Amino acid sequence: MPSAYLPIELKGSPGPFVVFEGVSGIGKTTLASTVTRRMEATSLHTLPLPHSDWSSAVNSRLRSLPQFAFYLSGLLHASDMIRHARMIGPVIADRYVSSVIACHGAVHGVAVQQVVKLLEAFRSYLVQPTCTFYLRCSESALRERMSGKRDVKQDDTDLFAIPDRLSRLLANFEAVAASDPTAVLLDTDDRTPDELADQVIARMEADSA
Repeated sequence: MPSAYLPIELKGSPGPFVVFEGVSGIGKTTLASTVTRRMEATSLHTLPLPHSDWSSAVNSRLRSLPQFAFYLSGLLHASDMIRHARMIGPVIADRYVSSVIACHGAVHGVAVQQVVKLLEAFRSYLVQPTCTFYLRCSESALRERMSGKRDVKQDDTDLFAIPDRLSRLLANFEAVAASDPTAVLLDTDDRTPDELADQVIARMEADSA
């Protein structure tokens, strides 16, 4: 790549970078908040600002390839933010690369492998997580959690309103996790955020020992 396109090189030992992935409503945000507090980490939601303010308009007005380019731009921007934040300490992300792949594929009927291929040229720019925790739960638990969610977005309602959307998303996340060297599967049924945070922190401590 031309030097102008290379990521900024920062000196020092970076802190751990932890990502939580999974379908809407499964509990990523709550768990990310709990772990962020307990690890005294920097938190990040992908897409970050300013992209998060534009996503609704992009999703309603742009076709599939321009949409992908927009979400890729958000990932590249997030990676820049993560690099800087890791110089201070741990970073916790609510969604990252896997969500862009799984969600774009499910919404537009594109195979996961094809989305990965589009992303490949930019992979070296994207910060690799220390661990990516893929949250899983039963459909009944997911429906219950979704019914209590306060900030319901279009993605949340589409999950059950659009035929096969949930099954496609679940299959896509399984496929992405299977090829992710940082993947850790985390079953969340009948577990509180604090109990799940205990598992996450114990895993991080074991990996760093």
